[in-house]
Amino acid sequence: MKKTTLVTMEETLIDIQEFKQNTMTPLKAPEDFPIEQQLEMYRKMALIREFDTAVKELWMQNYIYGLAHSYVCAEAIGVGTCAALEPEDFITSTHRGHGHTIAKGGDIKKMMAELMGKEEGYCHGKGGSMHIAAVDEGMLGATGIVGSGMPIAVGAALSSKVLGKDSVVVCFHGDGGTNQGVWHESINMAAAWDLPVIFLCENNQWAISFPYKKATKNPHISDRAIGYGIPGKTVDGFNPFAVYIAVREAVERARKGEGPTLIEAKYYRYIGHFVADDERYRDVKTNEPWKELDPVVRMAAYLEQDGGFSKEQVHETYESARQEVLDAIEFAKNAPEPSAETLFDGLHSPGFMEYLKSKGELA
Repeated sequence: MKKTTLVTMEETLIDIQEFKQNTMTPLKAPEDFPIEQQLEMYRKMALIREFDTAVKELWMQNYIYGLAHSYVCAEAIGVGTCAALEPEDFITSTHRGHGHTIAKGGDIKKMMAELMGKEEGYCHGKGGSMHIAAVDEGMLGATGIVGSGMPIAVGAALSSKVLGKDSVVVCFHGDGGTNQGVWHESINMAAAWDLPVIFLCENNQWAISFPYKKATKNPHISDRAIGYGIPGKTVDGFNPFAVYIAVREAVERARKGEGPTLIEAKYYRYIGHFVADDERYRDVKTNEPWKELDPVVRMAAYLEQDGGFSKEQVHETYESARQEVLDAIEFAKNAPEPSAETLFDGLHSPGFMEYLKSKGELA
């Protein structure tokens, strides 16, 4: 089959130049951001990178079933966002939920067990990669349906407001989701009711196999905020500090009762859409120039040059993250399979289960 090239190398180089001029910003932590937290931010980015790199390998070895979507190259967004949140705040996710879960403080042993369908997983092996959730950590769940996290986030924000809580909700979603009707409906309701929700669009410039710029006329998703009377901002999605600063401002607004904010974190997906993507819709050579902006590499360089850490300290931090992932893999491989008795747990209410038993339809 002949490969269709939707983006040429010439176009790619123009796009990168435009990104560097209009979106990319230097890594610089806010003055009140502790140096220890900067290193911790890097550790979480490394943890996400190693976790999702391992997931692809495990999928190819048949330890993980179904589909899996990597958060590689977006680490700065999830980590920068969650650094601005409190434990009582919530997030909703997309089909790339691994990175969001780790950034919010999820246990990677439970996560890996979930991906392998084991009883020790967050959802006891029933959610898998695209539907992972860690409710105790404030991660309300990932979803394989584009844009479907929007109403969940709005509902959680409405609950926070009605109950008089101080919790803020961040709704992670992709650029493809912004063309769904539910996206507009959710933002409109959140804006009209001044709900404490932040719509965080991770614009990787590809809606699966189609370039965002060829699908939508307006190049800036953040401009859409104008139509709903809320603030909108585009930030460098390869820069965790730029994301952190934007989200922190949005969180402050939300806690004051001033309503939602739309943040577009622009970056580039220089890997396949999912683990088995052969990327026949683009020439993979066009990915290479974007890799020079790798957020994990940029963060390591920043810590060594401006953060006051030695190369050895940064390397040890990354290696500790790698070991955590290796330990999680061993834990998951040795974890027990779910028993048959738990098949319907979490799928039906206890009353319905008793009803089935009374009818003799369930042993």
